[in-house]
Amino acid sequence: MKPINPKKRAVTVGLFVFLGLVIFIVGVLTIGSMRKSFVPKVTVRSIFDDVNGLQAGNNVWFSGVKVGTVKRISFYEGSKVEVILNIEEKSQQYIRKDATVKISTDGLIGNKIIVIAGGTPKVPSIEEGDVLKVQTEDSQQDIMNTLQENNKNILAITSDFKEISRKIRAGEGSVGKLLGDESLYNDLNTTMASLKRTSQNAQNLTASLSSYSAKLTREGGLANDLATDTTIMRSVKATMQQLNTTAATAQATVDNLKRMSDDLQVNPNSPVGVLLNDEKTASELKTTVRYLESSSQKLDENLEALQHNFLLRGFFRKRDKREQKAQKESAPTDTTSTEVR
Repeated sequence: MKPINPKKRAVTVGLFVFLGLVIFIVGVLTIGSMRKSFVPKVTVRSIFDDVNGLQAGNNVWFSGVKVGTVKRISFYEGSKVEVILNIEEKSQQYIRKDATVKISTDGLIGNKIIVIAGGTPKVPSIEEGDVLKVQTEDSQQDIMNTLQENNKNILAITSDFKEISRKIRAGEGSVGKLLGDESLYNDLNTTMASLKRTSQNAQNLTASLSSYSAKLTREGGLANDLATDTTIMRSVKATMQQLNTTAATAQATVDNLKRMSDDLQVNPNSPVGVLLNDEKTASELKTTVRYLESSSQKLDENLEALQHNFLLRGFFRKRDKREQKAQKESAPTDTTSTEVR
């Protein structure tokens, strides 16, 4: 076996060392590129009550984009936890001072991450040393307590349903009687049939009303004329105005009669009031009328006697002849006048 040349051994060792350094440098650069260790950053912090397993080196996301990493986690004022975040300078301009942070999970069972959300465009961008507010979320214990309470409620509801189903099977209650009593089922069928007939009658009535409405709106009908003919409407309005005037006149007449009646009742000393209220005056008026009738009858008898008196008989005969002659002379004139008309 030939001894190894020291120079060749030195070259071989140098090559291995050089390759190791290259691999080391490439690995460092690769890991630094993945973690963005050589990118300029700004540092902000947040104060959490519970970080839920968050670790240094976990990613920071903003709007679905990785913008930094968790630099350090430490206790703060007793039970609180301070989380220092490294944010890339190129993403700094998009994150506002009023943005909030929360702890989330990268996927269903992935690593914990910090998610930055919100922010008002009018608020300035974050700066070195700013403190971002933490979104208040229910902790895992709170979620478990809520789930446990919901399970209790579901158990209670299941027990109620079980009791209800038992009563239904036993024929208790309205539903149980409905399912178990055949007569009640028949009554329900009868009621549904009655409702169906009622619905059919309502449909028939609606059809009849529709037909009647179509007849009313048919051209030439009274309703259509009243709705479309302005002349008829003007006549109807004029008639209504005349009826209103007539009603007003009749009301005024009734009011006048009422006032006259009131005056007669209030003032019994007026002539009409005396005639209506004084029996003595009414009796005297009746007696006077009877005297006038008797006197008129006697006057007629006297005139008849004078006509037969021989002293005045000639006067009355001449007067009768004059009247007969005047009637004969006026007769042709009346006939001519009638023909002209």
